[in-house]
Amino acid sequence: MANVLWLQGGACSGNTMSFLNAEEPTVVELVTDFGINILWHPSIGLEIGEQVNDLLKDILDGKIQLDIFVFEGSIIQGPDGTGTMNYFAERPMMEWVKELSAVTQFTVAIGDCATWGGIPAVPPNPSESTGMQFLKKNKGGILGADYVSKGGLPVINIPGCPAHPDWVTQILVAISTGRIGDVLVDEYHRPKTFFTDFVQTGCTNVNNFAQKVDGGFGKRGGCLFYEVGCRGPMTHASCNRILWNRTSSKTRANHPCLGCTEPGFPHNDLKKGSVLKTMKTMGIFPKEVPTGQSKGLYYMRAGWEKVLPTNKALTETSK
Repeated sequence: MANVLWLQGGACSGNTMSFLNAEEPTVVELVTDFGINILWHPSIGLEIGEQVNDLLKDILDGKIQLDIFVFEGSIIQGPDGTGTMNYFAERPMMEWVKELSAVTQFTVAIGDCATWGGIPAVPPNPSESTGMQFLKKNKGGILGADYVSKGGLPVINIPGCPAHPDWVTQILVAISTGRIGDVLVDEYHRPKTFFTDFVQTGCTNVNNFAQKVDGGFGKRGGCLFYEVGCRGPMTHASCNRILWNRTSSKTRANHPCLGCTEPGFPHNDLKKGSVLKTMKTMGIFPKEVPTGQSKGLYYMRAGWEKVLPTNKALTETSK
């Protein structure tokens, strides 16, 4: 049995709501089939008040073993590094995070706020929010770049706004069944099994992307990369491979990918004109091109593909 403690900092509870919708496995199956014992969770925990305080103290004193420490939301350090903007159980939350991370076997950060600060960390960042082991793309966070849990791993990051529920439950299963050693992580500590492919992989608009057919909200048959800021070609996530609710995804519903599993999210720090709109150079060329491609070569190929006869045929077919 694996004891799990789930705490929440500066967040909207979106990852909790996502987690409760997990299907493979479900939250109930985590408990009944995979030996997960949820010591406490802010939304579903039965303990209140002093009972929570006593539980936390028993964990720190070694009376209760903590196998998995899950954190959702940004770690608030304000004002002036005191953390008193986010009090929990009579202390700044950031102090609980540091001490619990020191005694747990594994630490898991859920969602963008916990992994690299997310929206709360956008400048000017008055709450002084940060992630567990990253702030945007920079290693560090509240635990420091060199942090490893007692199990020998850094913080396991499961980003997203929110994170896909099955990403969360399957990593918890891997830990509880002793198979987390088989899970490889990338440079941002994301499990590669979920964050190697691009969102574009499996996207139903991929042919339109290849043919440079422009799309827009409510317009069928066009790619959303060219006009409405879709970040599918440069975002690592399995959203079109492991569908949401086993049904769909943002791009399949004709909504642009926001790139929420990348450490730059929210991209361009929410600069005016950068959200749901493709930022361009000279009003023509996308400022960002698919990951792994040079801008010059991409612009040349894109220009050629734009005028191919098949482009016109595809456009006419989609009408």
